[in-house]
Amino acid sequence: MSEYVDYLREVLEPFGAIQARRMFGGYGIYHDGLMFALVSDDTLYLKADEDCRGHFDDAGLPAFEYPKNGRLVRMSYYLAPEEMLEDPEQAVLWARRSYEAALRARKR
Repeated sequence: MSEYVDYLREVLEPFGAIQARRMFGGYGIYHDGLMFALVSDDTLYLKADEDCRGHFDDAGLPAFEYPKNGRLVRMSYYLAPEEMLEDPEQAVLWARRSYEAALRARKR
């Protein structure tokens, strides 16, 4: 595991245990077997949907994009806010929002 992923384990400890699985040069971040975040280039992105995307938009946080066949593909993951990584209450709040978005996506 990377040092950044180990750091995220500490940051997200108040939210609950997380697991990291390597994927596409980064990591998928899971809680209770459900992916709710991803790490790319030591940057955390959180799952979002219609119900919580406004929080990311209001904070000016961009969506995760990657190049594919000469174009950018946008995913339903958004840059995590800096305050989340510095404040345990914010970490729990943002992680819970993203985990709930992942739960809603699984139900669909």
